[in-house]
Amino acid sequence: MQATLEELEKEAMQLPEDQKISLAHKILQSTEPPEDPAANALWEAEIIRRIEKLDKGKTELHDASEVFAELDKQLQK
Repeated sequence: MQATLEELEKEAMQLPEDQKISLAHKILQSTEPPEDPAANALWEAEIIRRIEKLDKGKTELHDASEVFAELDKQLQK
C-alpha cells in the first residue's frame, strides 16, 4: 500500500493548483462525520440569537486581530 500512496501523492502533485485544492477538499470531506440535522438546527438558532442580540445593541463587536492578539497574550502567560 505504501508504494501506492507514494504514487498517488506524486501524481497529485502534478495536478494544477485548482485541482489539487479540489482533491484535498474531497479527501477532507470524506473524513467528516455525517451531518447532524439536530446540531445544524441548534447552530442556526444560535446564529439567529446572536444576530438579534447584535441588532439590538446588546453585544459589542471586536476586531478579529484584537481578539487573536489578546488570546496570544493570555496563552503566553
